[in-house]
Amino acid sequence: MTVLPQNTKKRSFIEARWTAEDTANLYGLRDWGKGYFGISPSGHVTCMPAQDPTRAIDLFEVVEGLRERGVHTPVLLRFDDLLEQRLRELRTAFDQAITDNEYSGKYTCVYPVKVNQQRHLCEQIRDLNLKFGFGLEAGSKPELLAVLALTAGHNHMPIVCNGFKDSEFIETVILATKLGRNILTVVEKYSELELIIEHSRRYNVRPQIGVRAKLSARGAGRWETSGGLRSKFGLTMADIVQASERLREVEMLDCLKMIHCHLGSQVYDIRNFKHAVTELAYIYAELRRLGASCDTIDIGGGLGVDYDGSQSAWDSSINYTIAEYAADVVYRIKNVCDDAKVPHANIVSESGRFIAAHSSVLICNVLGRTRFDVKPDVKKIRTELEALEPEKQPQPVFDLVDAYERITDRNLVDVYHDAIQARDEAMSLFSLGYMSLPMRAHCEVLFWSIGREILERSMRIGELAEEFEGLPVLLSDIYFCNFSVFQSAPDSWAIDQLFPISPIHRLDEQPTRVGVLADITCDSDGKIERFVDKREEKKILELHDLKEGEPYYLGIFLVGAYQEVLGDLHNLFGDTHVVHVRFEEDGTWSIDEIVAGDTVAEVLGYVQFDADQLLRTLRRDVERAVKTGRLEAGDSKALMAFYEDGMQGYTYLE
Repeated sequence: MTVLPQNTKKRSFIEARWTAEDTANLYGLRDWGKGYFGISPSGHVTCMPAQDPTRAIDLFEVVEGLRERGVHTPVLLRFDDLLEQRLRELRTAFDQAITDNEYSGKYTCVYPVKVNQQRHLCEQIRDLNLKFGFGLEAGSKPELLAVLALTAGHNHMPIVCNGFKDSEFIETVILATKLGRNILTVVEKYSELELIIEHSRRYNVRPQIGVRAKLSARGAGRWETSGGLRSKFGLTMADIVQASERLREVEMLDCLKMIHCHLGSQVYDIRNFKHAVTELAYIYAELRRLGASCDTIDIGGGLGVDYDGSQSAWDSSINYTIAEYAADVVYRIKNVCDDAKVPHANIVSESGRFIAAHSSVLICNVLGRTRFDVKPDVKKIRTELEALEPEKQPQPVFDLVDAYERITDRNLVDVYHDAIQARDEAMSLFSLGYMSLPMRAHCEVLFWSIGREILERSMRIGELAEEFEGLPVLLSDIYFCNFSVFQSAPDSWAIDQLFPISPIHRLDEQPTRVGVLADITCDSDGKIERFVDKREEKKILELHDLKEGEPYYLGIFLVGAYQEVLGDLHNLFGDTHVVHVRFEEDGTWSIDEIVAGDTVAEVLGYVQFDADQLLRTLRRDVERAVKTGRLEAGDSKALMAFYEDGMQGYTYLE
């Protein structure tokens, strides 16, 4: 027996062959894919980095090609061309808005390396930034040191420094300014200003200074507290006035170049941007009136990603397009500047999530599953019951057998209520020692079978009674997947972030199972049981039945922002393999680079275990076992070979 997927419950049992179009609708692939992801006629997910269906990369072919090269799942696929397309979208949207509004200021984006600090990705973005006139943002001392190295030979590239700063951080910025870097420090708390003044005088440097404002406007969504008057970072209006007066006092007011704000990540409602940008523009105009040489407004991050494809105002979506975002930002700043009769400000954004999210897809293989649809052997159950003494025959088992045998389309609710009562009574009897384990096992099988029969009959009828709404989740399969949620999709675990998930092949087949996903960690939280659905979420995912001897691959999409750097080492599962894939002009795809995932030895080193010391310790123990006769010499050789190979192997299952 099978459970029909929720989204197909109204489809007739006798109808045309399942198509890739049905699958696209089922998983919402075209909605959240935004033209970057589609389905081939063969039923495989494709990536179209340039949003051009004629230039598609088949994900299943890539994974199979990697397997032939000895690179096994889980693997993170990065599409370098897609990164370029996202940057181009930003450039095009703001250029168009500037033209439409006859805006005299310029636009640039600085990529916040905190979004994903992996070297290969940062180098790729650095090279693309040269093409689009964009820059980089550093939010900590380590990130600053990395950015200074990344921009060697590119002194003109804008660098913005955010985050809390100590004396060493600011001294490094001042020296980088003297080196010729186009670098600007944002003052997050007033004490940083004095350090900037001190080191600027020491090295005789005229620095570029920005101030981050605590706006009354706030963001929306999970990170809305990043903005507002109670936000962690930024200066109050009184602080900003005091800072301008202090800079005037030391004859450095001309160094105040930028006003900055940050509403928070993944702002889903465009109205929040409108309010914040307007307020920030007025602060800019006032700073100009006070004599500052301020020429730039940094609107910070917050530009969101439509993870569920609904284009709506809720946590996993956004209710605006990049074109609307750019147009509103430019229009509102222009109006304020024109009214105040000040020059149009240059505009900077820190749109890291928008840039990076779509470019990475985690592919994992399914290792197996748990099912809850074993068919009961009613004849065997009756025989076992009759073999017991009358006083030891548990009544709940008889009640469940009766409920199972009398199911019809007309009595589904009554049967379900009877089954729940009998199951609960059975659990109580077992807990008190009045029911044997085999009888309890029969009760479980009967209850699951009753639930499944009720669900299938309800779906044939075309409606699901309120009492049965929990059945699809209760009876869903558990698919065990070769990855760690904590390492590769930590936001899914930590803050209930929804990521689009879909099989990457067999999409020309109708899914006949529903399930939740469990990873291979030993933690009960290591699972995904919330999935994207337009303007809401669903508790189960439509999946295919597993075929003996054939791999089944799932893709977790839009994981390019934050997930790699936030991942932890739960159960010592390390970084996955990362493969950079590029589309070639001849219509084929190629692998630019393979970044091998962590070995066991490397991960152990992160937690201060020395692999060589572990090897020596085990070797001594093995030799003692051989000496005392507990191990044969051949067995000891095999064990040590396994141990040494394991140390250099992948932390995931191969």
